[in-house]
Amino acid sequence: MQHIDYAPMVVIEQTTPMTADVYGGRAKCLQRLIRLNMPVPQTVALSFDAVLDIAKGNEPDLAQVLPHFGDNPLLSVRPSSASPDWGGPGAVLNIGLNDKTFPILKKKLGPSAACRLYLRFIHSYAVHVARLDADIFDVIDDPDEAAIQSALVAYEDEAEEPFPQDVARQLVDVLSSMARAWEGTTARLLRQAKGAPADAGLGLVIQAMALGVGQKECGSGVIQFASSGTGLAGIRGRYLSQSQGREALDPKARALYLTKDSRGPSLQERCPDVFDELIEHGKLARIRLREEMSIEFTVDAGKLAILDAVRINRSARAAVRIAVDLAADQVIPREDALMRVDPKALSELLHRQIAPDAKRTILAQGIAASPGAATGRVVFTANDAHAAAARGEAAVLVRRETGPEDIRGMHASVAVLTERGGITSHAAVIGRGIGVPCVVGASDIAVNPRKKTLMGLNRRVIREGDIVTIDGTAGQILAGEVETQEAGLDDSVSTLLSWADDVRDIGIRANADTPKDAVTAQRFNADGIGLCRSEHMFFEADRLTMMREVIFAENDEDRTSALERLLPLQRADFTEIFKVMDGRPVSIRLLDPPLHEFLPSDKAGLRDLAAALNLPMSTVTERVEALKEFNPMLGLRGVRLGITVPEIYEMQARAIFEAALDCGGGVRPEIMIPLVSAKREVEIVKTRIDGVAAAVRVERGDGFSYSLGVMVETPRAALRAGEIAMYCDFLSFGTNDLTQMTYGLSRDDAGRFMSSYVQQGVYEEDPFHKMDVEGVGELLELGARRGRKARKDVILSICGEHGGEPDAIRFVRERDFDYVSCSPFRVPVARLAAAQCVLAVKN
Repeated sequence: MQHIDYAPMVVIEQTTPMTADVYGGRAKCLQRLIRLNMPVPQTVALSFDAVLDIAKGNEPDLAQVLPHFGDNPLLSVRPSSASPDWGGPGAVLNIGLNDKTFPILKKKLGPSAACRLYLRFIHSYAVHVARLDADIFDVIDDPDEAAIQSALVAYEDEAEEPFPQDVARQLVDVLSSMARAWEGTTARLLRQAKGAPADAGLGLVIQAMALGVGQKECGSGVIQFASSGTGLAGIRGRYLSQSQGREALDPKARALYLTKDSRGPSLQERCPDVFDELIEHGKLARIRLREEMSIEFTVDAGKLAILDAVRINRSARAAVRIAVDLAADQVIPREDALMRVDPKALSELLHRQIAPDAKRTILAQGIAASPGAATGRVVFTANDAHAAAARGEAAVLVRRETGPEDIRGMHASVAVLTERGGITSHAAVIGRGIGVPCVVGASDIAVNPRKKTLMGLNRRVIREGDIVTIDGTAGQILAGEVETQEAGLDDSVSTLLSWADDVRDIGIRANADTPKDAVTAQRFNADGIGLCRSEHMFFEADRLTMMREVIFAENDEDRTSALERLLPLQRADFTEIFKVMDGRPVSIRLLDPPLHEFLPSDKAGLRDLAAALNLPMSTVTERVEALKEFNPMLGLRGVRLGITVPEIYEMQARAIFEAALDCGGGVRPEIMIPLVSAKREVEIVKTRIDGVAAAVRVERGDGFSYSLGVMVETPRAALRAGEIAMYCDFLSFGTNDLTQMTYGLSRDDAGRFMSSYVQQGVYEEDPFHKMDVEGVGELLELGARRGRKARKDVILSICGEHGGEPDAIRFVRERDFDYVSCSPFRVPVARLAAAQCVLAVKN
């Protein structure tokens, strides 16, 4: 490849060697506009290295610059960073105005306009370059020459030197000021927060002024051809007569509309030729730059000048619409459209969001666990949430942390807030699964369930019944009712995702626990259900009592009797899920949580349980205490329950098989054993499930097939995957628990200190939020390789919350996993991310 030496300062022409990596995006875009023969004023670009050199105190050689602008030039300087999102110092206009050029300008423009420009430049230079206090200057609406002399005197008094009259001196000072501002600590931190590297460079563009003020039609404006909010095509923008720069965008400015409109005069009426020229330039820019652009322009004595063009700002909804429309119009290929949309932005389109301009009074900040926004009255128990829903009132469920007993209350609430927990805590996982906005780990609040209050920032107390708004996208708790906007899922999203499905080569399934969840999974076109947590079906009020009877059974006969009453209920759920999924695969995880999670923990709940079971309160209390474990998440749960209380898994297997037969042919259920760590566990459970399958075939006189797999959640299961795979059809890596056990971290408590760990660089990111590809990833890689070595056709997947995370999808796809499974509302994100993985490799 030919080496190019880029000059530190260059005139931007059609053939000038120039890249955005050297001179910045604005400079490169201006060259593209020049190549399209647009009326761009004479422009000189300074490279990143040149600006850095200026920031170090070295003056630029203006002999390379000023001759390009002729005698008595008037100039502007604008920033040119690699990305417009990184910002930069504000533009400085009218450089070159002084006592010599003022009379010339006065003759050309008239006294009023010339005085206004000179005074504006003195103010701008004083505040942004000399760093003087803006208050030393009087605000004058209609300045005259006396006002200019007064401003020059004020400048000299404050700066202790006269206002510079030499254009070279003015320009050097402006360039130096902007270069130093970019290198300042505050500016660096701000752009790093927007994704810029610490050493991101800044270029500068020096451009001949198109004045925008004068005795004929003059002004400035901005025009774009698609909505920033929706992406729908249409002319939008503003034009302000007798103005410069971006003054037309000031909401207080009496700007004109661009097109003919009954609301008032327009640029189209006042300058039809200029308007028509802008339309043609806009069409050309869209086709040749392959993007929807916002064009900044000036009208100078009826003549058009184009100063800049940038990608229009866009919401997530607009980003999808614009990408799809560009592809539909064959401006870009479909593959480009897929790569232009951030998969995570799709989450915003699936839920109601806080309106962009809404006023926020922040009560507390927590972890954004489930996106979306909702307003409701604060309640502190699941029962109160149900009662509110029955009255038709929106309720926000507030808990220190949630457990299985809160699931029904979460379903009844419009949003959930917990004081404790992390990104994969119970509240977070359920919230994402059912599509309810959720904020967890809000350590700024203190919940008092007894007094039914929560205390937020500045010790502000929120009581039961008070109205709050939960922003699950930003992780904020807001006071009162805040304006929201509807979800943005429309035909453009469906089109984009259908293109993604044509490209991706890895399956995307959903975690769905109920028939309602299955409907959501189907609506988002999931390839199947990769994780159906069967225990969630037991937390309905009527079933919970039966489950508690199973736990309190004194002998096998009583336990079997209670399970026989649960059987038809669980079978009905599975039947409905199979019907909803209509032949798509469904992987059902057998009972996983420890039994104590089905039991109450407070006295009121214990009394209700004693009454329901017709047992003495002392007996119930003793039994509940006996079931308590020091570390229940590592105790009697998962496959250990299936081995020690086999009747539970046998009932579930029977319900699954009978449901499959009730749905007719074509249903091949997948049964997943949780928390396995040894091959013997699989052998024992497999033998019993095979026995149940044989019995059902005989009883029904009908055949069916099924597959059996293991949920790999313990490091030992990953390390011994080879011998475990010999008894399995599939291995599904549960990355929530696998991360928890690999790190020795409680996912419910990690939120208390995780931000400190990330800030200090202990972890690059919360490992429950972004998969740790080095540690947990190595276990996945080892398990996959050993499993496939032992059994070539074993199906591999992940079914933790990482299944919807783009980096995790990329990681497992590169290791030949067959599918990922995630919360239903993350399925669209995963579908797009999976397609982008394929396209990234091709490119």
